[in-house]
Amino acid sequence: MATNKPRYTVSVDNDMFNAIEDFRFERRFQTRSEATVELIRLGLEALKKEQEEGK
Repeated sequence: MATNKPRYTVSVDNDMFNAIEDFRFERRFQTRSEATVELIRLGLEALKKEQEEGK
């Protein structure tokens, strides 16, 4: 499946890999990439909220 979205590679240790896999299966994401994108989105939202509360 071709995509025009930017791509990059991330290396993680075994513990983080397993945590991502657990998240993926618990949330029923079809791919590891989808789960990783969701984790990044959630992290960025939390960071934004933290920054807004600090103002």
